[in-house]
This record gives sequence, C-alpha cells and structure tokens, in this order.
Amino acid sequence: MGRRQNDSYFGRFALLILFLIGAISCSMVYLFLTVALRPPPLSFFSSSSMQEFEHENGVTSFEEEDEEGEQCCRGVEHLELWGDAVKWGSEFKVNSSEDCCVACKRMCRGDGGPCLCNSWVFCGDREACGPRFGECWLKRQKDALNPERRDSGDHVMWTSGFVFDKGEEIVGLETDYGILHIKLLPDCAPQSVSHILELLALPHCIGCQIYRAESRGSFWNSEGNHKKKAPFGPPFALIQGTLGSLGSIFKDIPKEHCPTIGRGSVAWVGSGPEFFISLANHNEWRNAYTVFGYVLSKDMEILEKISQLPTKSDVWNNINVSVLEKPILLRFRRMNTVINI
Repeated sequence: MGRRQNDSYFGRFALLILFLIGAISCSMVYLFLTVALRPPPLSFFSSSSMQEFEHENGVTSFEEEDEEGEQCCRGVEHLELWGDAVKWGSEFKVNSSEDCCVACKRMCRGDGGPCLCNSWVFCGDREACGPRFGECWLKRQKDALNPERRDSGDHVMWTSGFVFDKGEEIVGLETDYGILHIKLLPDCAPQSVSHILELLALPHCIGCQIYRAESRGSFWNSEGNHKKKAPFGPPFALIQGTLGSLGSIFKDIPKEHCPTIGRGSVAWVGSGPEFFISLANHNEWRNAYTVFGYVLSKDMEILEKISQLPTKSDVWNNINVSVLEKPILLRFRRMNTVINI
C-alpha cells in the first residue's frame, strides 16, 4: 500500500519530533507496565522455598526438552493418581499444575539414578478444592508404566502427570517385521500417553493394527526431506493404523502437543484411535496433529520395509490411498533393558 507524500519540510520535521516523543513515551509506559505487571514470585512456592526444596532433595534444574527443543510440563485433568508420597501436598503448595510438574521433574538428579518423583497430583480448581487449592503431591509409583489410579472423571478435582526415569519412556510396538521402539512424550502429551499405558497393561491389543502403508516414493529423500518441485503425494510417506482395542471404550483425546510432523513422529489422526507414523518431514501439514511419541531412528528401516509391502488402491474422501493387502497386528510391550537413544 502506498503512502501519500508530504512536501512540507516543516511538516516532515514536526512529524519526526512527534514520532520521537511518542516513542519515548511508549518506552516509558512499556517499562512501567513490565515492572508493574510482571508475574510475582510463586505465592506458595517462592524462589527461596524452591532453593530450599532443591537443597533438601539434592535435585537439579528442570532443563529437559522434547525433540524440537520445546519444554513441556503438562498433566491430565480430572485424574487422581495414588501412590507413595515423597512430598505431602498439605505442606507444599504451588500456583499451577505446570509448577507441580516442574517440582517433580526437579527430583530427577540427572546422575543416572532413579527419579525420586515419578508422578504428581495437583489441585487447581479453587472452588472445588477449597482449602486444598494449590496442593502439590509428589509421588513415587512402584511401577511408573502402570501407575496406581485412585479416581478419574469430571467429578475429580485433581490434575495428575507422569515423569519417567531415563529410558523408561521407551516402549516397544511389536509387529511381524520387528519391534518399533517408541519414545513416549508424557510431558507434552500426557493424555495420549495415558492411553498407551492402558494398552501396555493388556496381554493383547485385539484390533490394534496397521492397515495403510505408503512409501516416500520419489518425493522425499532417505532422510525424509522433501525434494524441490516434487508433489506432496500420493504416496504420502506414512504408515497408518488404529490403536483402538476391541472390547474397550476409547475416549476421544483432545489436541495436546502439535509440533511439525517429522520423520518418525507418531501422531493421532484427529482425536484417535486412528494413528500414523511418518516416514518423512511433513512441514506442509504444519501443526495439525497431536504427536505423542517418535520411533527411534534405528528402527526406521522396519517402517521402510512395511511401506514396501503389497497394497491395493482405495479412495478415502476423494484421496487415493494404498491399503495393505494383509493388515499387520500390533501389541505394545515393555522393554526389559534401557534403550540408548
């Protein structure tokens, strides 16, 4: 859009003076608001109590990041996890569920030893919690992959979250072509991970399967990068299936962590239980899907092998897809040894 010219030198000079005065005024107002509106220290969990808390437990700062470098610390609303308390909420209050999550993660020493806290419970509904508002219970589950749940549902006023020891967040997705080691993201997608933990506890995941497989074709290279001027599909460089177990009720999962889909990302289609694993970096999809884990790079060759299996053509919502002639059954399993990432 063009701007009308002003031929008056005095006019231009006056405008410059007014601009400078305005800029200085705005800077002063911004400085004032920055100081005046800066969030106060945690009203319950102050910086001094944080230092005292860290000193008491010999803990380190929370610095863990997800695969895209973004820090997450989220929980599942209306869920109360049980277990042995390592920090009593009646004596420990914070401002938010995120603060409670961070406090739990800070009890992971980072020296290779087990986390002293692997679950947390926070009461954040001021009306429902009453005098218990702000309570943060830090707990140690006997089995982090099968946490003790006391109650869940809309009537529950608590929010709970998971914290895994290093390597504990890696589970196996068993296929006829090998085990896919998947690193779960409990901090960023806790509700999704909660569903995976339920599947992990089942002896069989009846109905869980992969039914669609499409290779990278000639559109993406072996590292998953899209080639210039190439179309984006079909094929769409993905493996798709369902994690809905027959005989159990699946509750729709709301959107959680939605980074850009990269090679190895494991994400829901909509709110699940349909899911997909990407064989390429799909920047064109932007932040459309909840990512709850990713396949370790050493197992990508298993997915590449699956993408080459015999398929038949089908049309879904006017989109050409490749459906496996023989679906692949799936089952989640624990890993007995820590997997190096």
